[in-house]
Amino acid sequence: MSDAAQPTAAEVRAAAEAVKTALDRHLAAVERRSGEDDPAVYDAFNQLAAAAEAYDELLYDRYDEVTPFEIPGTEDSMPPYTGPEEPSALSVLIRRDYSVAEPQRLMAQARRVEAADEEGAGAETSGTVHGALGLLFGEFEPDEIASRHKEFGLEEGDSTLWVTAADETADPGEWLEAPFDQVDPQLVVCRFDVSAVFDDEFEDGLDDDDDEVDADEDESGDGGAGELDEDLDTDLDDDLGPDEDTEPARPAAGR
Repeated sequence: MSDAAQPTAAEVRAAAEAVKTALDRHLAAVERRSGEDDPAVYDAFNQLAAAAEAYDELLYDRYDEVTPFEIPGTEDSMPPYTGPEEPSALSVLIRRDYSVAEPQRLMAQARRVEAADEEGAGAETSGTVHGALGLLFGEFEPDEIASRHKEFGLEEGDSTLWVTAADETADPGEWLEAPFDQVDPQLVVCRFDVSAVFDDEFEDGLDDDDDEVDADEDESGDGGAGELDEDLDTDLDDDLGPDEDTEPARPAAGR
């Protein structure tokens, strides 16, 4: 950067003062917070993040120095809630990702559904992975599949749930073609995310001692859970037959 474009020492000092002010405002908002999702705390957090980022940039441009703080990005975070205080309608948006870890197990479960459906006899839709998925998701509720995903040869990935507020429900068929395209982030009442990323961050913070296994635990390391899984899988494994190994194929991303 050229000298002419560099910020002045006074500008850097002003940015530092802005960080101090934002810190005071954030602390005051936290001390007065009215609940877990207090919009005042959210606003103060974003102001603090913006002030710290501006100071970090000016400090680097002027003195080629950086701060020791990791500035969280605000572009992908949720804006403060501005919807009705007493919403009369709600929309719940859910996305769950799965990997097809055991295709043979998946298709075996689909054959059970197919065999029980007299009208579907002979269709043999269960002979393909995508056909088996259609059968299972048509037969079982998504929540049941989520709770029994291992029985269906699936492996859980990331998931998210958003609850959005509205003054009235949408007209029938209004959003079916693009269910997620019309979401207003400012109407999100609450949001819950599940990801292996969070597990990794937690595990990274554990001490090495926490990774040791007690001497009196099961030598398999699963606390006896392996025996239980084996018992639960016995019936299904019998159905797979000798030509239907359950060795996982290459995972394919689910929706």
